[in-house]
Amino acid sequence: MEGTERTTRQRIAETLREEPAAAGKIAGEFGVTAGAALSHVEHIAESLDGTDEELLVSPPECRDCGFTGFDDLINRPSRCPECKSESVAEPAFTIR
Repeated sequence: MEGTERTTRQRIAETLREEPAAAGKIAGEFGVTAGAALSHVEHIAESLDGTDEELLVSPPECRDCGFTGFDDLINRPSRCPECKSESVAEPAFTIR
């Protein structure tokens, strides 16, 4: 998109093509809230429908016991259902 300004969503998509990023990292890098970052990621996923690219999600993971079987892969859970630890890593997103 030479000569024009890219939208925040376009810049986020470009970043996700280069490296995986969690909502917190996206929020910090682009000056939006974590909720807004997740909204952008969801819209990016929809915009990839019908293309040869897809949004991949690395699920949240408990840092204490390694549990990854969370029901919601997009949002960071508040605690691990297995060990009850609150040390849960955010899911990471990438475009391939």
